[in-house]
Amino acid sequence: MLKFCWDIHKDKTNRQKHNVSFAEASEVFGDVYSLCVDDPCHSVGEQRFLLFGVSFSGKYIVVSFMENEETIRIISAREMTRKERRAYEQ
Repeated sequence: MLKFCWDIHKDKTNRQKHNVSFAEASEVFGDVYSLCVDDPCHSVGEQRFLLFGVSFSGKYIVVSFMENEETIRIISAREMTRKERRAYEQ
C-alpha cells in the first residue's frame, strides 16, 4: 500500500491556484495508464518525478513528487495542458 504525505499549507495554495487537491493528486498513482518521468529541472538536492494520469473523477493531472523507501511526498499538482493530454491519450 502506498503512503502519501504533503505540506498542508502547500496543499491549500495548490487547490487555490490549480483547483487540484493533493488528495485528488494521490489518486493518479492508481491509474494503470499513468506515465512517470524524471523531472531533472527541479531535482536540486533530491530526485523528483512527474506523473501524468487521471484521477477517480476523470481529471487529467500532472503530479510532481519525490519518494523514499516508505513514502511518496506530493510537491505540486495541476491539470494537464492540451498538449500533455494529447500525448497521454496516445
